[in-house]
Amino acid sequence: MLSIARAELIQIFRNRLVLVTSLIMPAAVSALFIRQHETWAELASLGYIAALVTFTVGAFGLYTTIVTTIASRRQNLFLKRLRSTAESDAGIIAGLVAPVVLLALIQVAVILVVLGVVTGEPGNIPLLIVTVLSMIAMLVGLGLATAGLTNSPEHAQVTTLPVSLGVIGVASWVGISGTEEMTALKRALPGGSATELLTEAWNGGIAAGEALTLMAPTLAWVVVSIALALRMFRWEPRR
Repeated sequence: MLSIARAELIQIFRNRLVLVTSLIMPAAVSALFIRQHETWAELASLGYIAALVTFTVGAFGLYTTIVTTIASRRQNLFLKRLRSTAESDAGIIAGLVAPVVLLALIQVAVILVVLGVVTGEPGNIPLLIVTVLSMIAMLVGLGLATAGLTNSPEHAQVTTLPVSLGVIGVASWVGISGTEEMTALKRALPGGSATELLTEAWNGGIAAGEALTLMAPTLAWVVVSIALALRMFRWEPRR
């Protein structure tokens, strides 16, 4: 697994397109949000900014890169060749995904630290960390599921749009309008409850019981996406 992960990390820094989509673009968009944090805070709250930048990195950096990477490795038969080695299936997938997850976590951590320095320390840091990790896990699962439907890296530009734009749209909808109305729908959509929980964790006004309730939909999406990935994942190109 470690040798696969090391090779993938090298490929990320060699591939300009992947480097831009997975690192530079999310960081640039997040920096813009932080720079204009006062305007966004008037529109919603600082917690909303934290949720939005996390999903920006997660959707355009982590999720999209996972789908593109796996589709590319499948198309050139690299996945098939890896299965002839002693590495397990789980180890192969972990090796392919680990570098992207690590880079996304570093990006999110740096961006949220900068946001905290600029605007003030979050109200509940442990809950904030747990929420971010659950959001990352959900996007990894959705990435693996989407990869099962994606025939090529070019096809990934189409198949990733619904989820990547959808989670950011849901985050904006929940962050700006709140969940006083259409509560069940907003929390059930991918990213809805996570946005509410991250917002409350940053703003520091949530009880433990309510936090567990809000965490449940995100964890449910993790389970659903992994189940879909196991069902739809393909090791060889579709014919």
